Amino acid sequence: MFYPLQLLADWLTYSIFNIAHGTLLASAVNFFIFDTLKIFILLFVIIFIVSFIRTYLPPEKVRLFLAKKNKLTGHIFASLLGVITPFCSCSAIPLFLGFVEAGVPLGVTFSFLIASPMINEVALVLLFGLFGWKIFLLYIFSGLIIAIISGLLIGRMKVEYLVADFVWQNKSKNNNISVIKMSLKERLAYSLNYALDIFKKVWIYILVGVGFGAWIHGYVPADFLTQYAGADKWYAVPLATLIGIPLYSNAAGVIPLVSALTEKGVAIGTTLAFMMAVTALSLPEFMILKKVMKTKLIIIFASIVGTGIILTGYLFNLILK
Repeated sequence: MFYPLQLLADWLTYSIFNIAHGTLLASAVNFFIFDTLKIFILLFVIIFIVSFIRTYLPPEKVRLFLAKKNKLTGHIFASLLGVITPFCSCSAIPLFLGFVEAGVPLGVTFSFLIASPMINEVALVLLFGLFGWKIFLLYIFSGLIIAIISGLLIGRMKVEYLVADFVWQNKSKNNNISVIKMSLKERLAYSLNYALDIFKKVWIYILVGVGFGAWIHGYVPADFLTQYAGADKWYAVPLATLIGIPLYSNAAGVIPLVSALTEKGVAIGTTLAFMMAVTALSLPEFMILKKVMKTKLIIIFASIVGTGIILTGYLFNLILK
C-alpha cells in the first residue's frame, strides 16, 4: 500500500540528499521521510471522512440521545463518540461540561472524557499506519473497554457531590434541538476545512514525534532499551504509565515515538501504556478539571483509568509476544 512512498523516501535519501547506504544517518533520514509522508496522507484522508460523517451528528442531538439511554448503552455510545472527536484531554473538557449540563449521567460523561483523547481518529490513523490492523483493532477494543468500565465504576460510586455546584446550576432545562441542514456541497466544504484545520494544528507534533523517533531508529542500539523495558520486566508497564502522566502531548506527537521505541525492542504493551497515559491522563487536564470538580474525584478518575491502562499494557505484552 505504501510502496510508492518507500521508493520516494529511498530516492530522496540516497539520490537527492546523497547519503551513503547503510549509515546511521541514512537509516534515520529514510525513516523520517517515509513515516512523515505516510502519516500526513493517512491523517488528512481519514479526518476528512470522519468529519463528513460527523456533519450528520449535531452535538445537541447527541447529548439528548445519550441522556435518554440506559446506563450501559449510554457508556458504549459515549465511548464510541469519543472515537470520532479528535480532541486532546484538555479540549474535551468543555464537551464534558456540556454533557453534564444537558442531563447526561456523570459516569457516561467520564466515558466520553476518557475515550476522546485516547482513541480518537488521529490516534487510530497513526496506529494503523505504523503498526498494522492487528494492533489497531486491539487498541480500539482495549481503549473502549477502559472508557466503558471506568465510566460505569464512577457512575456506581455516586460521586456527583464532588462536582462543582455551578455545573449543576447550569444544567440545561431546554431540550429543544436546532439542527442546521446542510447540502452535500456544504458538508464536503466543511469536511475539507475541518481536515485542513486539524492538520494545521498537529503537523508540527508529527514532525517532532517522527524526528525523535527517527533519531531512536537510527542511533539508539537495538539492545539498549530492551535491557530496561522488555516484556520480561514486570515493572516496565506501571513505570511507563507513571512517566507518561506528567507529560502532555497528543497522539500525533507521541505515536511516532512509540513506533520507534517498539522497533528498538521495548515491549508493545509498555509503549502503548505510555501513550495511553500521555493522552488520557495529564497534569494540564487535572488542573482544568480542578476547576469543575474536587480533588478526590480527580484522584478516583486517575486511579481507575491508570489501573485500566496498566492492565491493558500487561495484556498487550502477553498477547503480542
